Amino acid sequence: MRVADRWQDFEILDTSSGEKLERWGDVILARPDPQVIWHTPRGSLWQQAAAHYRRSSSGGGHWENRTLKQKEWQIGYHGLRFSIRPTGFKHTGLFPEQAVNWDWMAARVAAAGRPVSVLNLFAYTGGATLALAQAGAQVCHVDASKGMVQWARENARLSGLEERPIRWIVDDCRKFVEREIRRGRHYDGIVMDPPSYGRGPTGEVWKLEDQIYDLIELTARLLAPDALFFLLNSYTTGLSPSVMEYILAVVIRRRLGGQVSSSEIGLPVSETGLVLPCGSTAIWQGEQNAAGGEEA
Repeated sequence: MRVADRWQDFEILDTSSGEKLERWGDVILARPDPQVIWHTPRGSLWQQAAAHYRRSSSGGGHWENRTLKQKEWQIGYHGLRFSIRPTGFKHTGLFPEQAVNWDWMAARVAAAGRPVSVLNLFAYTGGATLALAQAGAQVCHVDASKGMVQWARENARLSGLEERPIRWIVDDCRKFVEREIRRGRHYDGIVMDPPSYGRGPTGEVWKLEDQIYDLIELTARLLAPDALFFLLNSYTTGLSPSVMEYILAVVIRRRLGGQVSSSEIGLPVSETGLVLPCGSTAIWQGEQNAAGGEEA
C-alpha cells in the first residue's frame, strides 16, 4: 500500500464502528467510512469532534454541529492551500489520501526536463491540478460541476497558482474527450478519478464497473507517443487494483509499451499506528519515465 504520510494539517486520529475521527487543521470532524468494520474502543478524543456527520436511514444524512463555528477554513500541503467546507453529502472538498498520487505525478513532471501537458478528468476541487501546476505542468482541469470548478479555482488562488497555465473546463468528461480527439489534441499525462455512481447529462445512470473500460480506451487516444503517465483512481470496492492494472496494460501498454502497476492507497491512523485503506490506484508509465523514475 502507498501511504499519504506527509500531511501536517490533516490527520486521522482514530477509527471505529463505521466512522473515522479526523483533524482538518485545528478542527476535528467525525465522518462515516464504510471500510471501518471494526469496533475498537473509543477514547475521550471522540468527544472533541466539532461536528459529526449522521447518516439517515432513508438515505443521505446531515452534520450535527457541536462546536463548529466556521463554515469554511483552510489547510495546507507543501505550498498548496485548500478551502475546507463540510458539505451536505459528508465530504469536505478534499481527499487527503490523494496526496500520495499528487507527489508521484509532480515528481514525474519535474523530472521530465521538457514542457508537460496533463489532462485531469473528474478533477473535483483541484488537488491534482494544483500539484501538477506547482510542479510546472500545463493542466486542463475538467469537471461537470460548475461549483466544483469554481472551488478549484479558489484553491488555485489560495495557493498562488491562479496565473499558472490551467484551462478550467465545465463539461461532461466523456464528451470533452471526444471533442479533444476530433481536435487532434494530445497530452503527456492523464489523471482520471471517476465517481463510482452518477447520472449523465440526460439522466443515464453511470456505474463505474460498466463504463470504465470504454472510457479508458477512448481517453487513452489522447496520450502523446512519448507520454509520461496515465493514472487511474477508484473508490469502487468492486473494482480491484489488479483489474484496473489489467485494463491499463491491455489498452495502453500494448500500444505504447512502458510499465503498469497498481496498489491501494491509504492514510495513517494515529491511535493505532496502522493504515486505513482509502481507495485504489493503477498507473501506466511511459518507457523513458519508467526506466528512470520511481515506481508507484
